[in-house]
Amino acid sequence: MIEDAASELPGVFRHLIDRLLEHLKLLDRQVDEIEAQINAWHRGNELSQRLEQIPGIGPMTATAMVATVGDARHFKNGRELAAWLGLVPRQHSTGGKPTLLGISKRGDVYLRTLLIHGARSLAYRIGRKVNSGSWLYRLIHSRNQNVAVVAQANKTARIVWAVLFHDREFRPDYVQSLNSA
Repeated sequence: MIEDAASELPGVFRHLIDRLLEHLKLLDRQVDEIEAQINAWHRGNELSQRLEQIPGIGPMTATAMVATVGDARHFKNGRELAAWLGLVPRQHSTGGKPTLLGISKRGDVYLRTLLIHGARSLAYRIGRKVNSGSWLYRLIHSRNQNVAVVAQANKTARIVWAVLFHDREFRPDYVQSLNSA
């Protein structure tokens, strides 16, 4: 539009759009530079690399979780971390009957958004498989997809807590052993 001399844009407007375009190019370069710095930090951080092994978590989410959560020992359990992120349902209890409402959305908006987008990516991948017996596949086909995605984000947050708290690698086949003592 800017280079087309036959268009009916006034010269002042054409100059303004050209300046805005240059500003967008500058912002795009800055985003690329910052993303490269984040990826470099991620490659040098062992905790961030461990978190990236969890399905639905990439380098950006892993670095954000490590930087924001810090020491997972501040949280008593995975549910506490999920609640801190705002991924648990609000409750309303009256007459001894608890009612679960939508997610609270009171936690860290950025981390919650990253986890939900990662869960949405997992749901998309699993939804394309025909005969999948996974937990998320069954949940998607029995509940609303958005409910299933938030449930997966909640589960991912709990896995993040377990990986950070117990200082272990992520293992998709991990089953907690119950000792009857």
